[in-house]
Amino acid sequence: MNMAFKKETFRDDYTFTNSPEAIRRFPFPFDKDEYMYSVNIEQHTKGVPGSVFENVIDLDEHYVAECEDRRITLEQDPDRCIALPHMMDAQWDMLELGMESLAQDFPEHFQLTKDGDKWHWINKPLGIDHTFIFGDLSTLPMEPFEFIGRQLQGDWVVMDQRDDDLFADMGIVTSQADWSLAFDAGMSFKEWHGPVPQANEMGIFERALKYLLHLQYGSPVRRLNWTMTVNPRLDTSPENYPVWGPDNVSVTADNVADKVFLRVELQTLFRLPRSNAMAFGIRGYLISVRDIATYPRWAKRLHRVMTNLHPDLSEYKGLTNYRQLVIDWLAPMDDGADIGEGTHPE
Repeated sequence: MNMAFKKETFRDDYTFTNSPEAIRRFPFPFDKDEYMYSVNIEQHTKGVPGSVFENVIDLDEHYVAECEDRRITLEQDPDRCIALPHMMDAQWDMLELGMESLAQDFPEHFQLTKDGDKWHWINKPLGIDHTFIFGDLSTLPMEPFEFIGRQLQGDWVVMDQRDDDLFADMGIVTSQADWSLAFDAGMSFKEWHGPVPQANEMGIFERALKYLLHLQYGSPVRRLNWTMTVNPRLDTSPENYPVWGPDNVSVTADNVADKVFLRVELQTLFRLPRSNAMAFGIRGYLISVRDIATYPRWAKRLHRVMTNLHPDLSEYKGLTNYRQLVIDWLAPMDDGADIGEGTHPE
């Protein structure tokens, strides 16, 4: 895969943009005119070439810029990376998952050579060339989970399984949609998802937990989740709410198409081999309302989803201040004709 990594920022001057190819491969999450929470889990098998499902861990044109944004956030707040002491086997599991996946799927950018426990890792886009002993902390510049976590797009939470539950005991989270790793660390699966409206009343997370407890090594699964955000900012954490919160009231009829972004998470879950822990990847993708409108089918679908969205979900996702503006901007593109089911852009 020939990929040009873009120089761009996700804060302050917001130079982030999507190329036409990035728009086309965007994981548009709505296959119907209405949205409600569901388990919507499927096997994480390799998908169509060029899609975000093509590889085990997706990589795109924003890779270098996103890694730099993570570096900045961790420099400002080191507690965005947490690993409880009993999670050391899971740390090495994650390093193996990340390195093997990237080296296998993107060999022009990443190389992993093994000589027993002696590993040689090359990350060309980030200029990393490091030899270390797998299992020996002293041979890495930092703990293994943070070392590989700084080289992956998206956030990762690793859950320890015990007492018929999953506990968020490790994570590197710098691009979350208004939740806090420091607050959630150590929480059970149900506690972590407790604030989600309607879903708990419908028993969705209880069913999801039962399913995940039986997830097998070598059979990862995935789902899509979504919200919206103002400006293409990755770090919309509660800790930094004073920085990004005021943006929610800055949207007007004149700027809504360029300031409001659909934020979709490709959530992947992997059983890890040594620790039996579960890795939860939360890879975020951003696309402006204007870019969505380059595909009329997407514009119509988003208009209908926003119009039909339950008020509780609108409030939970933080859309209340600008939801109607999005609806109004998209309205002229919706002729009311049936567009069927599915997410294909055309």
